[in-house]
Amino acid sequence: MPSPEMQVFDTPAGMRSWSLGRRAAGSRIVLVPTMGALHEGHLALIHEAHRRGDAVVVSIFVNPLQFNRSDDFDAYPRPIEADLAACSAAGVHAVYAPRASTMYPPHFQTHIEPGALAEPLEGSGRPGHFRGVVTVVNKLFGAVQPQIAVFGQKDFQQLAVVRQMVSDLDMGIEIIGLPTVREPDGLAMSSRNRRLTTTQRAAATCIARALQVAADMFERGERSAPAIAARAAGCVQAEPEARLEYLQLVDPDTLQPLEHLEHVEREPLVVVAVWFGDVRLIDNRLLTGTRSA
Repeated sequence: MPSPEMQVFDTPAGMRSWSLGRRAAGSRIVLVPTMGALHEGHLALIHEAHRRGDAVVVSIFVNPLQFNRSDDFDAYPRPIEADLAACSAAGVHAVYAPRASTMYPPHFQTHIEPGALAEPLEGSGRPGHFRGVVTVVNKLFGAVQPQIAVFGQKDFQQLAVVRQMVSDLDMGIEIIGLPTVREPDGLAMSSRNRRLTTTQRAAATCIARALQVAADMFERGERSAPAIAARAAGCVQAEPEARLEYLQLVDPDTLQPLEHLEHVEREPLVVVAVWFGDVRLIDNRLLTGTRSA
């Protein structure tokens, strides 16, 4: 339902004042943190936020601290007017869209250091990335004062790192993770997809094919993680437009690599990062032993 009275805040003081007023009136505030360029995946998070609480807040902030390449930061799409219209149409009650100079003024010097969950995978290839993630999420939590926050599982490692931070720092915020929303051809919805050329967009379906190959092998009884990873990686490597950065099977709790899958306590997780030109896409899938996505 549209939200004609949606409030937009660009300072932590203004956002916090609104939130504390809502909380004092008994509202349950749910935050959907985003970097904008909203798509159907974000709208699914907003829909879940409405189910979980009374006041839905969407944050829109392209966080410079989590980019390890300035060209990637500069190229990140920022269609703020379209994003605000989408939020209003989705019934969002408030949007928090601070400026970088507000979030990180000249005297800013405090950062949060994540732990072991932030070290492999995205952490190894993007130095400082998760330091930037947990610092900005902490600041968003401080401004919005939510009881619940909703994230997508496409950024599985980010979700794990945020959950660990919330637990370690006794924040008392419930973290909800929602399954990845996909295009009809299986490509995970991402704001970065709009930067793909037509040729690259067609090639990007190799990611979904690789994940399906891994799922099929696991369902048929293959329990060698290297064998599954090698076959799945081959789907990406066979695509001329794609450059594979990593494809691994990991423990979903520790994110550490797996070798043998016979006695794992939880479903193994396939994680993948692939370049198409200067656009980097990530995805993942839990191997459940069934064909359901």
